[in-house]
Amino acid sequence: MIRTAAPAAPPRGDPQAVSTQPSAPELVPADERRREQRAWYFYDWANSAYVTTTATVLFGPYLTVVAKKAACPDLPSDARCGTDLSVLGIPVSPGSLALYTVTFATLVSALVLPVVGAVVDRSGHKRTIMARFAWGGALAAGLMFLVAGDNWQLGVLLQLVASLCLGCSLVVYDAILCEIATPDERDGVSSRGWALGYLGGGLLLAVNLGLLTFAESIGLSTSTAVRISLLSAGIWWAAFTFIPYRGLRDRPPASLEPVGEGNLVGQSFKQLGATLRHLRGYPNTLMFLVAYLFFNDGIQTVITASSIFGQEELGFDSSQLVITILLVQFVGFFGALGFGKVAARVGSWRTILASLVLWCAVVGIGYFLPERRFGLFLALAVLIGLVLGGSQALSRSLYSMLVPRGREAEYFSLYQAAERGTSWFGTLLFGIVQQVTDSYRLAIVALVVFFVVGGLLLARVDVRQGITDAGNTVPAVV
Repeated sequence: MIRTAAPAAPPRGDPQAVSTQPSAPELVPADERRREQRAWYFYDWANSAYVTTTATVLFGPYLTVVAKKAACPDLPSDARCGTDLSVLGIPVSPGSLALYTVTFATLVSALVLPVVGAVVDRSGHKRTIMARFAWGGALAAGLMFLVAGDNWQLGVLLQLVASLCLGCSLVVYDAILCEIATPDERDGVSSRGWALGYLGGGLLLAVNLGLLTFAESIGLSTSTAVRISLLSAGIWWAAFTFIPYRGLRDRPPASLEPVGEGNLVGQSFKQLGATLRHLRGYPNTLMFLVAYLFFNDGIQTVITASSIFGQEELGFDSSQLVITILLVQFVGFFGALGFGKVAARVGSWRTILASLVLWCAVVGIGYFLPERRFGLFLALAVLIGLVLGGSQALSRSLYSMLVPRGREAEYFSLYQAAERGTSWFGTLLFGIVQQVTDSYRLAIVALVVFFVVGGLLLARVDVRQGITDAGNTVPAVV
């Protein structure tokens, strides 16, 4: 159907009003799009505080200490514990509990997120659903303050809930990008969101690391300082989610083909099955998704393994590694914005391909990096920060243009689920190479295979044809 007029906008005094009909973003006035885009950015700012402070830096080591106290109550926290915990009758090493929890949460997410996406696409309340998942995750994150003593079971439960809610909220958040930005705007909008996320996550992490550094001087134990930091991440996530919740508006779903009788959940399962069957009808979308699995796995593994590499191979202490993490966060802010500007000139597809060449350079430089040369390690961190945000932000925006209209959340759930379901391949390869060769240098350089394979697959994607096949408008520069 050809649309000849823009739909009526909700009253300006009521940002929660639901518009009366679905609309393409190009039919919405530019000032209204920009207002919604500014609100949308802040969900990156909101959730990145939890991702950085809790998921990346503090909670894994803290949960390990709690688990070791439960298994070996008489040993110092820095001593090796030889007693296993019993998790549903399965013996689990306290030192591996946090890693197994993340793995389990990842696999559960891979199963749940496609169903969530299917439900969301049939609902006219994306903004509301995103906020509810965010607040559920923020509540779990804040309740991590109560994880103390030897209560590892509560920690595991809260980490599972927070991780699952985060994944569900991001599926909806990414899908909203398609509603608030035209194809020509998406690279810039996605990049600014990623940039703001790096800035917000870095700011709260810096504050919390300051608290940990001066905890004893203000009469706090290290454990209490960690718990306060975990609470702050939950509060930050919940509070700043109000900005996109108030600034975005719900839209009714686009028309989807009927898939039979049943309630919303039943219809959603059937719709998911139809999407998986018809995905092969969008070969360029499928090819991009497979390429993304490879190169994103390489990116995630570099980030995960860099601290281990820096500590075990290069001989840096924990304070130096924390400084490096903060540097990556703040450089990532400028990297995401810079890559967005480059994409506006040469297109996101070419820019992502160039970023994969830089990722190959990152692991190559890491192989030759001398021990205990902290200045050189920081220089490598700057390169990682520059390329990290840009490659991820542009992947999101490019994929959004390859998604059939009306199935944004469903396809972004596949994007998130596939990423989470295969994100352990890189760490597995890293671990196997290190175990066989007893060399972290060979392990880090082995990751180049993910960037090479991902780049070769991405080079085969016909972006213009893929956008056309999906029924979307081809931007001026792709």
